[in-house]
Amino acid sequence: MPLPVYKRILLKLSGEALMGDQSFGIDRKVLEQVAAEIKDVKTLGVEIAIVIGGGNIFRGLSASSSGMDRVTGDHMGMLATVINSLAMQDALEKLGLFTRVMSAIKMEQMAEPFIRRRAIRHLEKGRIVIFAGGTGNPYFTTDTAASLRAIEIEADVILKGTRVDGVYDSDPEKNKEAMMFDKISYMDVVKKGLNVMDTTAVTLCMENKLPIIVFNLKTTGNLRRIVLGENVGSRVQ
Repeated sequence: MPLPVYKRILLKLSGEALMGDQSFGIDRKVLEQVAAEIKDVKTLGVEIAIVIGGGNIFRGLSASSSGMDRVTGDHMGMLATVINSLAMQDALEKLGLFTRVMSAIKMEQMAEPFIRRRAIRHLEKGRIVIFAGGTGNPYFTTDTAASLRAIEIEADVILKGTRVDGVYDSDPEKNKEAMMFDKISYMDVVKKGLNVMDTTAVTLCMENKLPIIVFNLKTTGNLRRIVLGENVGSRVQ
């Protein structure tokens, strides 16, 4: 069996990635496909943590721009991430994997509270840990939550699954001439205002020397290829 180059990864998924061709909610086929990709990587012995956004259900920033209180909107967005996390847990467990959902917001009936040492212990025991509820604070995105949790659990890399092949100098879905970067520095991402992760998330990764790999989640086998060391997507470091 080929050996993975990473022992512990954090997979960041946007809520929109779970919509498929729908305009809202969760596409069960997409959820099952992502779960199958994760299982494939798990068979390699890799420890896996996951953070999922909530944009397919509710986006706090958009709500605040239309008049809703920002803190209230962000709290609603955090609850949307819990819904997605529970859906992912269900899909993974149907494939025979062991999981734990850990929430930054206390809701013991549905998820464990986030405790760093307990999260690491779950990973060491081979369980897939899904971090829900963002950071538990308004004004912070799930990108920042992903960076924070990855640093806390001492992950080797953040793998950000998107709808495009990597990091581009402009939106490839709107500009056919957009150029993709194989490698790019944290500072260039910030200076160029590239849509990788928000500035706080990128800065956290830069300060802790945590690489980010942006890749196309829709391409079957990409996640496995990255874990085995192939050059897939764009690397930010």
